[in-house]
Amino acid sequence: MKTEIIPTILVKSFKEIEKRVELVEKYVKRVQLDVMDGIFVDNETWPYEEKGKPGDLKKIKTKLNFEIHLMVQEPEKVIDEWLKVADRVIIHFESKITNREYGIRNLIEKIHKKKKEIGLALNPETHYAVATPFLKDLDLVQVMTVQPGWGGQQFREWVLAKIEFLRKFWPQGNIEVDGGVNDENIKKIFKAGANLFCVGTHIYKSKNIAKAIKDLEKSIK
Repeated sequence: MKTEIIPTILVKSFKEIEKRVELVEKYVKRVQLDVMDGIFVDNETWPYEEKGKPGDLKKIKTKLNFEIHLMVQEPEKVIDEWLKVADRVIIHFESKITNREYGIRNLIEKIHKKKKEIGLALNPETHYAVATPFLKDLDLVQVMTVQPGWGGQQFREWVLAKIEFLRKFWPQGNIEVDGGVNDENIKKIFKAGANLFCVGTHIYKSKNIAKAIKDLEKSIK
């Protein structure tokens, strides 16, 4: 399994996305765009805040891949548009999905037919076992270590146990961790079993972004 640092972008405007992409594109292969509709969580980001469109991402001249973290109430209604601009989409188990198990399987099949990747996100309180019926078909499971909706939250260390159990059940799968990841806790998260690390505040508030990313990468080697 490969390890990877993925900068996360949680912003209100398209200009802010462009700026944050530019700041990290020399140092990583992928960024995660947090998309919030103000319904599933009580925060609203681009494109909902500016009434933009997913297709606008094509205007950004970059070699970076986009991973879209859909924190929206009804992902089935918007996922097709995001698949046009991203190579990976992450949906939340807790969102409103038609006939949940059937609906998740249907989305997995649809996304794979388009040669794209799909991840299933689990909120901190959601038991890892809800993902087990889908593991053989998922490209990743994203374990949230904070409540979705806002950046800069404190990492919840008790979620490490969930990561450990999930790794035992899924030894070769991609486990991504999102929320409060920084240089002080990333080694613990790595040892628990994660191999993909979403990092936002720690990277973008750093005085030296290149060094911040390099130091994080060293911690998971």
